[in-house]
Amino acid sequence: MQHLILLHGALGSKDQFQSLAHLLEESFHIHTFNLTGHGGQPLPESSFSIELFSEQVAIYIQDMNIEKANVFGYSMGGYIAMYLAKQMPNMFNKIVTLATKFYWDEKTATKEVKLLDGKTIQEKVPAFAAQLQQRHAPVDWLSILDKTTELLLNLGKNNTLQLEDYTGITTPSLLLLGDRDKMVTLEETLAVYKHLPNAQFGVLPGTPHILEQVNLSLLAYLIRQFLK
Repeated sequence: MQHLILLHGALGSKDQFQSLAHLLEESFHIHTFNLTGHGGQPLPESSFSIELFSEQVAIYIQDMNIEKANVFGYSMGGYIAMYLAKQMPNMFNKIVTLATKFYWDEKTATKEVKLLDGKTIQEKVPAFAAQLQQRHAPVDWLSILDKTTELLLNLGKNNTLQLEDYTGITTPSLLLLGDRDKMVTLEETLAVYKHLPNAQFGVLPGTPHILEQVNLSLLAYLIRQFLK
């Protein structure tokens, strides 16, 4: 049975994948884990970065003695998968991404971090604040917001993966995007798709950015079909 690693996004945790993992567990040996600072994992002394998270994934694969894994990356998880495929071409068998934001500049980062203001979240979307508190306990979710803000601003100043980098990623990849995603544009996803030498692209109908609103049965079907 093939190995499939599920990588969560920024502010996320492995618990978000429980339903998806259940749909896929008969087809793959499923791996989920929390990136440092997420899902109750201690905050690192260093800043959040794509390099830091990627190193953690690489160590996990080595510790689990996985010769070659498939990976599904949601949002930032997809970016991490692509970065690892660039740095270590033989690490993955195939990659599937969903709702991954590939394009970053200072204007884009500034726009996104406005959505990460803790006080505003507590006042306007208290249910989301409570969800973040529960998801990351005992770690202070406001500290995670601060570190994520720093990560995005750094990406805005120096995008870890430039468009030309994708031409060197030969791992077969499936890029998925929801047609109602307000964070990730069709244009940036297609640009990466066109630069990847061995890629497919798909759009999920009626699908916003939020993982909890994705049709998981459809997503699981697309993952199985691509990885078989």
